[in-house]
Amino acid sequence: GRGPYEVHSEVNTMNKRTRIINDPSELVPLLQIFGSKRHKKVFDALLNLWMTKDELEETLGTDVAQSIKILKKSGLIESQWHMPEPGKTPQKEYHSSYSKVQTNFQCSVEDMSDIIMLTFKPYEEVKDVIEELEKLVIEGNESMSSLTRALNKSPMYIRAVARRSDKLAVMGQRIKEVEDKE
Repeated sequence: GRGPYEVHSEVNTMNKRTRIINDPSELVPLLQIFGSKRHKKVFDALLNLWMTKDELEETLGTDVAQSIKILKKSGLIESQWHMPEPGKTPQKEYHSSYSKVQTNFQCSVEDMSDIIMLTFKPYEEVKDVIEELEKLVIEGNESMSSLTRALNKSPMYIRAVARRSDKLAVMGQRIKEVEDKE
């Protein structure tokens, strides 16, 4: 914990940013976050304070590792190093970066249907397509055009699958393997 005179860094909610979503596949992690009580509680706890993983777990009484991972991947939280008392190990602390969302896209009903299906189906039911994409990307096939040919799926579908994966990130017209830096 923190010393008796050390206060959580307050975050001014008036300066919160608006998350602009131009790609419908970005809804996959957002819907996962706000469709989960645990992820939403972690997000809410970080709206006004910078907190470490340990402080979050103490406050919420639950493991928050998966929540932090998905919140970071979706760009909804920021992290910085918290310098503790001398002799203690520095820890990352987190806080929510955004208080508003603005969507700015148009897509086919079929693409929206795929996005919703890929978001809410149990992992076991979408595991095969996720693992197939992960395998291709890890083997070096990162370009959207060659992935669409290899999987015979639309770029939107492939981006949505990548956003459901813990191992992949969408980077423009490429899908990259995520380096886990936690």
